[in-house]
Amino acid sequence: MELRRLQWLDAVFAEDPDRPFLYWRGDAWSYGWLRQAMRGCSKALDDHGVASGEVVSLDGDYSPGAIAQLLALIDCGCIAVPLSAAARLQREEFLEIAEVQHSIRMADDDKYSIETRERTPANALLRRLAAENDPGLVVFSSGSTGKSKAALHNFRLLLEKFKVRRRSFRTITFLMLDHLGGINTLLYVLSNGGAAIALSSRDPEEVCALIEKYGVELFPTSPTFLNLLLISEAWRNHDLSSLKRVTYGTEVMPESLLRRIHEILPGVELQQTYGLSELGVLRSKSRDSSSLWMKVGGEGYETRVKDATLWIRARSAMLGYLNAPSPFDEEGWFNTGDEVEVDGDYLRILGRKSEIINVGGEKVYPAEVEAALLTMPNVAEVSVTGEPSPFTGNSVTARFNLREPEEPAVFRQRVRAFCLGKLAPYKTPTKILIVHGNQYSERFKKMRRAGEPGS
Repeated sequence: MELRRLQWLDAVFAEDPDRPFLYWRGDAWSYGWLRQAMRGCSKALDDHGVASGEVVSLDGDYSPGAIAQLLALIDCGCIAVPLSAAARLQREEFLEIAEVQHSIRMADDDKYSIETRERTPANALLRRLAAENDPGLVVFSSGSTGKSKAALHNFRLLLEKFKVRRRSFRTITFLMLDHLGGINTLLYVLSNGGAAIALSSRDPEEVCALIEKYGVELFPTSPTFLNLLLISEAWRNHDLSSLKRVTYGTEVMPESLLRRIHEILPGVELQQTYGLSELGVLRSKSRDSSSLWMKVGGEGYETRVKDATLWIRARSAMLGYLNAPSPFDEEGWFNTGDEVEVDGDYLRILGRKSEIINVGGEKVYPAEVEAALLTMPNVAEVSVTGEPSPFTGNSVTARFNLREPEEPAVFRQRVRAFCLGKLAPYKTPTKILIVHGNQYSERFKKMRRAGEPGS
């Protein structure tokens, strides 16, 4: 079967058809296999009556079949809605928001089924993209209220940057397939003839074992997971010398954590990345591996700082939300909501404006306080939030996960003593809680919330 839109990517696959594109459950899957599987999936879509412009969900992770299905959806001009296991509780809600017409579900053995849902999309953005005969992508993000927003992208525009060949890596697929960062990772691997290593779990021991086993060179992840890696000390049990680059994003990196990662991986380039569901993933360059200053932008992106907030205009920006008003201004600029410092061409992300705590007119950045508190002995994780105060407007609350049990009263006294001279009084937590549940999501992103009572 002839390809319709991905001939350029197929040409990359054809260069070395015996080369593995994926290691999954201990087996290697070749580019030659992927070329045939992609064509087979395209034919199955045609046979099932799935047409260009129709909205198709894909339940799966980084399995050989799921990757072939995603590529087939792009090549057939469908609007893909990838859904990982992390979205299982919201699956029906997401299918309704995206007005999904067909669902592909990958089974545990990597076989698939296609179910047709009788509906015709009414959303004007979906209809417009379908009329343009371009493939699409729907990814879900969480707004400031916590309600999921559906960002609709023209997949053709997202693919443009991958037509420029870059360095090939063996890469761990840590970010999930329904995350724009995960899709970006996969497309980078495939467009450069690299190899992806799929995880069966995101446990630090397994991640380190696979890095050693497959000689992983590139590891995209989050600061939250890097902190778990340090706590577990799994890095001591495995040879990680193959690593060349660790990229981190999705949340603010505490400076103290970056220093510790740099100490245990001294020969590895640590690169901060920046991307949003609404804009895609920008090219970035850290000042150095121990620095939180970075350049962001690249071809197709413009940046500016207005009132200490980062604004971005992107050629590959989403067409809009399916279930919320457009966030772009009349000139196409997007307010990221991230407050930044500027030093020449470099930026440093201070935190989301919505998370900044105003204490008596003074700004408190949660990540700054967390970075200091993470250096305390016996602290495994900490999340800082603001709570209303009748005296200062807001006050600082810190929720701690401890490595070993500690008497709460003794620990609170220790925290207050530690903060003296290290944090300004208005930044020092007035409420100190010890909690026992995870303070991060299934996507290994910190959750700053006041949900769990503590001691």
